[in-house]
Amino acid sequence: MTTHFLRGAALAALLTTPALAQQTDLTIALQLEPPHLDPTSAAAGAIDSVLYSNVFEGLTRFMSDGSVVAGLAESWDISEDGTTYTFKLRDGVTFHDGSTMDAEDVKFTLDRARAEDSANAQKALFAGISEVTVIDPTTVEVKLSAPDGNFLFNMAWGDAVIVAPESIDAIKQTPIGTGPFKFDAWVQGDRIEISRNADYWGDAPALDAATFKFISDPTAAFAAMMAQDIDAFAGFPAPENLPQFEADPRFQVLVGSTEGETILAMNNKLPPFDNKTVREAVAQAIDRQAIIDGAMFGLGTPIGTHFAPHNPDYVDLTAKSAYDPEKAKALLAEAGFADGFTTTLKLPPPSYARRGGEIIASQLRAVGIETEITNLEWAQWLEEVFRGKDFGLTIVSHTEPFDIGIYARPDYYFQYDNPAFQELMTTLGATSDPAARSELLAQAQTMIADDYVNGYLFQLAFPTVADARINGLWQNAPTQATDLTGVSWSE
Repeated sequence: MTTHFLRGAALAALLTTPALAQQTDLTIALQLEPPHLDPTSAAAGAIDSVLYSNVFEGLTRFMSDGSVVAGLAESWDISEDGTTYTFKLRDGVTFHDGSTMDAEDVKFTLDRARAEDSANAQKALFAGISEVTVIDPTTVEVKLSAPDGNFLFNMAWGDAVIVAPESIDAIKQTPIGTGPFKFDAWVQGDRIEISRNADYWGDAPALDAATFKFISDPTAAFAAMMAQDIDAFAGFPAPENLPQFEADPRFQVLVGSTEGETILAMNNKLPPFDNKTVREAVAQAIDRQAIIDGAMFGLGTPIGTHFAPHNPDYVDLTAKSAYDPEKAKALLAEAGFADGFTTTLKLPPPSYARRGGEIIASQLRAVGIETEITNLEWAQWLEEVFRGKDFGLTIVSHTEPFDIGIYARPDYYFQYDNPAFQELMTTLGATSDPAARSELLAQAQTMIADDYVNGYLFQLAFPTVADARINGLWQNAPTQATDLTGVSWSE
């Protein structure tokens, strides 16, 4: 009896020890490390992957289903002519340094983003703003030069998060936002640490702390996950290993969709890609399904234009650039390149680019196009390709939501300059009728497919591997974010 009692008492003590308390921290891995930590002055989606909705917030924000909801603006009024937005800001919001977030910070953010010397990668989102006026500390008025049906959507992008002038000088290393988590540390090459913001204006997150680990190598990613050195891996880079995780009860596998149109981008101002016939030849030389199967182990949806297949306005144009190597050779001969040519293929770090690049190089070689492959880190890719436009071909996934408007920017990195498309996008921005917008979007998708601006490959899938006890991770990626605000552990 005594022995049984002691055993029972020991068991009761064990069950009440902190060791079995619900876990409140999380280590989540990502493949790509941000080049710096200012989402308002870089094109790298890796910044948003860590900071969006966790550390920084905008006037509006994206939810996991892609809907746009109120953020730091609790409400807004729109003038009858659609050109004036009056935002009512949440009261009592503070930045992580204790300073108050108010209308002056909103004005500073929007004016900085649209300034002539702005380094914002999505400066075009703010181009329609003609004036930002502070009415009172919690009210700000934004005037547009013309109605823009996408304005609230645009304000949800990571490029539009609200920042304070006091913290801007150090923002790239020490980001200070208003979110439910505050930045603690960045050990470059390894991890970023964040912790719960005790003074957050909204609902407190369940997690006390989180660590983002950066593991670029797919083999290392598999090993770290199997050993449970990490709790989750968002955007798991080795899709060939997913069946092993699905068969292991310790894990859960979430396979979602993204806004990531993965393209073989062509420099439209650089010969011979300034010749539409050459661009069409490249498109016909590509076997999309072979790339999806070989690089992504079947994960991915073929696309024939720069638009997400899950969008109700998507038009399937894959037949325009169906795999036809003989036609590709004939087109090259027609363009004066019967013997082919040599160009550069500059690849950023993600698996889809590195693995896909080898397959595409082989497919292009089969029709006479030789590629000089260069593997670049993100900072190099941003400098050489995105900003420097020093490339012939590159592979990248455009993970920004609803971003067909980039084709209306002649100075964008692939340098497509079509006044008719630019006019079409201007008309779309001023159109609010859903049926009319759908028709305009169909025209836009068709126009860039007909011009063979880029080689359209596939919509990027988003596989996440996680401990089976974790709840609240986003399955889909309507924007490039690892939103931890709703994440918790089962007891």
